[in-house]
Amino acid sequence: MTATERARELLDIAAAAADSKQAVDLVALDVSGPLPLTDVFLIASGRNERNVIAIAGEIEDKLIEHGVKPLRREGRAEGRWILLDFGDIVVHVFHEEDRMYYSLERLWKDCPVIPLTDREEATGAAPA
Repeated sequence: MTATERARELLDIAAAAADSKQAVDLVALDVSGPLPLTDVFLIASGRNERNVIAIAGEIEDKLIEHGVKPLRREGRAEGRWILLDFGDIVVHVFHEEDRMYYSLERLWKDCPVIPLTDREEATGAAPA
């Protein structure tokens, strides 16, 4: 099984939003095989708690603008690992230190990596 076209569209929007807030090390994984509840994990890092919160907030805002509401959100108060569940896509925004500690990419290493498109294409505008 592979990620749906809708999940890939949401991924492009979320990745562009993360990029616009200086997220680093963006990785998208197709988890549709082992996980029946979602198609894509987007993993991103922020350099500090404020950056992590800003990245997650921008992703949430942009997906809401495109008619997709989060089903669940966790970790916003701490700003260390924020999880945003939009159904087709689950976004993990980590503080750099926590991302190294939890190493989700290693846990899901058998899942295919999804190439991320050019951010300007996804948003229709140049990054700020």
